[in-house]
Formats: sequence, structure tokens, C-alpha cells
Amino acid sequence: MSVFASLVEHLADLLQPLFGTFAAAAAIVLFTAFVRLLLHPLSRAAARGQKARAALQPRIAELRRRHGRDPEKLQRAVLELHAREKVSPLSGCLPGLLQLPAFFLLYHLFSSGTIGGRANELLGHRLFAAPLGGRWTDALGDGGLFGGPGLVYAGLFAVVAVVALFGYRLSRRTMAAQAATAGPGEQVPGLGAVTRVMPFLSFFTLVTVAVVPLAAALYVVTSTTWSLVERAALYR
Repeated sequence: MSVFASLVEHLADLLQPLFGTFAAAAAIVLFTAFVRLLLHPLSRAAARGQKARAALQPRIAELRRRHGRDPEKLQRAVLELHAREKVSPLSGCLPGLLQLPAFFLLYHLFSSGTIGGRANELLGHRLFAAPLGGRWTDALGDGGLFGGPGLVYAGLFAVVAVVALFGYRLSRRTMAAQAATAGPGEQVPGLGAVTRVMPFLSFFTLVTVAVVPLAAALYVVTSTTWSLVERAALYR
């Protein structure tokens, strides 16, 4: 944790001439972009996987005609086809799962009063009037909804709401395109329920931003925005 704290502090020092008092917040945004850039090859692989699954539709349709009266046999045949072609229905989840450690590092870093036996100086950094170690409930207690910290969160919520709305629409279009060519036999167990819920997950970001430290909220907002732009580019 102390190594990670030093990394954020050094990055903030480098950005100080450009961003002034917002250097630590800018360092978090830059760190998030770096993490997402590292994961971009996996995102591209997930996009290729989706295209590969689309290419399997004629063969899956043939399996459906052959085993339509035996759902269990059809399910087994479809899973074997995916395994044989090395296409994973869940490959798109990897980028999201692999960035969780970075999020939790930021969460713990800005939730700890001390790092390596000394005071955590990062907690003194702010984004405008809101401390990076504070939460929305703290902002409500320090001036209310329209106080300085409250307005910072209002701006974040507005950004998240816009990103979530576009993410919802993009997910719905993707799910509709898949449903147009898919049949009930070609999904892995439980995947149908996941895909129905997936479009609404974008709005869960609003809850996350409200309950985590502001530094972690910046990570979430930056990463979610990156994901939306990336998906729009890769799945067009």
C-alpha cells in the first residue's frame, strides 16, 4: 500500500505544474486511463469473441434443427461447439474483473488515515471543495446538496447519469442484435438472466459513486466513461 501511495504522490507532483491543487485528482484519472490502456487488448479480444460467436450462428441453427426436441442435448452440443472453436460466452467479463484490484487499492488508500506508519497526506488533496478521501454523506454534512463539496458530487452524478444512459442504450442494442439471431438453446446456463440484467448495470455506478471515497469515485467515473467509448468503437 505504501508503494502505491508513493506512486500516486509522485504522479501528483509531476502534474502539479499543470493542474495545481487538482494534481492528485488528475493523477487518479491518469492512473485509471493507464490501467484501462493495459486492459485494452483484452477488450479487443472480447470484441473479437463476440464476432466469432455471431459467426457460429448458422452452425448453432443447424444444431437447433437437429436437437430441437432434446433441450439438454442441444445445450450440451452448443457448449461443445463453443469449446471446440475456443469461443467463450463470458470473455467480455475479463476486463471488468481484472481492473477490480486497482479500484480496491484506491479505495483502501483513500480510506486509511495512516500509510506505512505515517499520516496519509493524500487525504488532504481535493477536487475543488471536496476532499478526495471524503464521501457523499460527508459532503451533505458540509454545506448540503448545494454546498461546495455537494456541487462537486452533483457534477459527478450528472456525468455518471449521462454515461449510464448511453451505456444502457448501447447494451440494449447489443442484446437486441444478439437476440435476433440467437435461440434459447445456445446460451450457457444462467447467461440469459445475466444478459437481461446487464443493461441496467450502468446505473449501478451512481450508487458506487455515492458510497465510496471521492478518489475511488473518480476511478469509477473515468473507467466507466472509457468503457463506453471503447465499446462504441469496438462493437460498431
